[in-house]
Amino acid sequence: MKQLKTLNKVVEQKLIAVIRAEDSQEAVQYSDAVIKGGFKAVELTYTTPGAQRAIEQVREEHPNVVVGAGTVLDDITAKLAIQAGAQFVVSPGFKKEIALLCNLHQVPYLPGCMTVSEMMTALQYGAQVIKLFPGAQFGPSAIKQFKGPLPDVSIMPTGGVNLENVNEWFENGAVAVGVGGSLTQGNLDEIEAKAKAFVEQVRG
Repeated sequence: MKQLKTLNKVVEQKLIAVIRAEDSQEAVQYSDAVIKGGFKAVELTYTTPGAQRAIEQVREEHPNVVVGAGTVLDDITAKLAIQAGAQFVVSPGFKKEIALLCNLHQVPYLPGCMTVSEMMTALQYGAQVIKLFPGAQFGPSAIKQFKGPLPDVSIMPTGGVNLENVNEWFENGAVAVGVGGSLTQGNLDEIEAKAKAFVEQVRG
């Protein structure tokens, strides 16, 4: 039930900010900016030094925001992220050990997949939303192609999502999108303004 509630929150928001930063302080500042801009879901990646501290701080300061851990490469990191308060776990590829750990803790696992075979394996291990990564390599129309053999799959593209094509992803069947590089470039005011533009574009 906990897992489903969190997934529903993520899908309701449609937009997940993927935060990569130089350190935990910058990650928190980026998170604050996108949240001010209207985002209600953020993914703090483990490519950021001190990502765990950032997860804890954003959870504490923004209790109404869904906070996840990204670029999780193994089950040990997944466990540390969950202990820090991560409400969902994202990885660039599928790993069964992460899936089993997340299922044990009722935390949604969103693995990155590029093929139908990878998606089938992830679904068998309980993944309910698949991260199509890197999205730029496929384009929005790929979602309909994946849904041919897997009509019930829920897909969240990440990588290559921008203001110009974000609605096209949804028109082709995305349940949510991860927005990273096109959102977090520039100073904090610019990041907040971009976040507002994404929110208006998708929800307007």
